[in-house]
Amino acid sequence: MNDSKGTAPTQKEHQAPLQQGWFDRTFQLTERGTTVGQELRGGLVTFFSMVYILVLNPLILSGPDSTGQFLGGGAEPNIPAIAAGTALVAGLMTILMGAVANFPLALAAGLGLNSIVAYTIVQLPGMTWADGMGIIVIEGIVILLLVVTGLREAIFRAVPKVLRTAISVGIGLFIALVGLVNAGIVSAGEGTPLVFGVNGSISTWPLVVFIFGLFLAIALMVRGVQGAILWSIIASTILAIIIEAVGKVGGWGLTEPKLTGSPVNVPEFSTLGEFSITGPFQKLGIIAVVVLSFSVMLADFFDTMGTMVAVAAEGDLLDEDGNPPRTKAILMIDSVGAIAGGMGGVSSNTSFVESATGVGEGGRTGLSAIFTGILFLLSTFLAPLFALVPSQAAAPALVVVGFMMMQQVVDIDWQDLAVAIPSFITIIFMPFGYSITVGIGVGFIVYVFMQTVVGRASKVHPLMWLTSALFVVYFLLEPITNALGVA
Repeated sequence: MNDSKGTAPTQKEHQAPLQQGWFDRTFQLTERGTTVGQELRGGLVTFFSMVYILVLNPLILSGPDSTGQFLGGGAEPNIPAIAAGTALVAGLMTILMGAVANFPLALAAGLGLNSIVAYTIVQLPGMTWADGMGIIVIEGIVILLLVVTGLREAIFRAVPKVLRTAISVGIGLFIALVGLVNAGIVSAGEGTPLVFGVNGSISTWPLVVFIFGLFLAIALMVRGVQGAILWSIIASTILAIIIEAVGKVGGWGLTEPKLTGSPVNVPEFSTLGEFSITGPFQKLGIIAVVVLSFSVMLADFFDTMGTMVAVAAEGDLLDEDGNPPRTKAILMIDSVGAIAGGMGGVSSNTSFVESATGVGEGGRTGLSAIFTGILFLLSTFLAPLFALVPSQAAAPALVVVGFMMMQQVVDIDWQDLAVAIPSFITIIFMPFGYSITVGIGVGFIVYVFMQTVVGRASKVHPLMWLTSALFVVYFLLEPITNALGVA
């Protein structure tokens, strides 16, 4: 047998020189030490790790606005239309990220951002879903202008390398916690913030599936099996399907491992174009629109920064200064994603930290993102089939990747308290505050404070002072909006 890893070209390589040359030129496969098959596995794992958004986003956006109307039209929640729109925009933006930025980063409707739209913005007097999506479009345009002018990238580069490392580690803990919560292995307890299993016990079959998937994933990883995470997801899904078919146990959460009806459906895209830029100004006034856009923008702005660094670090794609490749292109596509999500009527699309699971599986280039995007587009027709993967089967991937990202903690100088304390604060507030933005914001503020305490204030980049001040405003938004009568 020929060893495809050797230096001598194989017969297969002679047969397809044009194809390999095109992929190498476009996606830098050889330069980044990857293959088409490896990118395909990475794209699959990323998709399965974030496919829950096709269920969760429609649920969050399914309520009535302040006028009693539903997103996508109709007299009741139009969940199929929202799901189809969510998949369409996510697919197109993820493919664009892969093709333009050549980075293994997937985009979809951002959690937290969609909640702001559903539970705050469209509940203000007179505000409709179109008006709420208009706020998202405005926010996206502002962020895009910040990228075009270079300010967004300048702010990113002003962040000290030690904080970027802390952000990656914090995100690792955050996505591990997300995986544990999604699987139900940890949940809110009676008298305690979190409890293990069900009252401290593994007493349901879905939890057994999660544990099986986690142990399988780590065993395959230790043994050096290629595709360990993907094989874990596939095997856990098959086990879940068998358990549900035999025992009808239920309790899987948002997606159940059973197929009802046809695996193919015809998508409805009635949410597309449901946005209004002028409506918010007419109903709320300029000041209120500015405050609401700022609150959404700041969360979107720094979530992406943290995610971009974490994914690049996981794939060993950072340069010596801790910068990902094609930073401006990544930020540009992410900004366009916010606009596209608003115009598509499905809320701001932003970079998903779950992309790190695909990178953990071997994805290193934009080809991985393109594969993920194609799966999102297919899911507009095959949503029932993709929904077969329960959270308990995908969650182990998040926990495993959380471990991988945690390994970067050794790069922080824990003896220098002036940087160690802000790093620690950044790391713990992401999982404990259940927000990447909160972790970054608190970490920035503490970093500036600590540098001032030790007499290094003059060495802090002016943009760090600016962003820290903006985060102070961000954390005081509720009393500010109450004082202005916005909410």
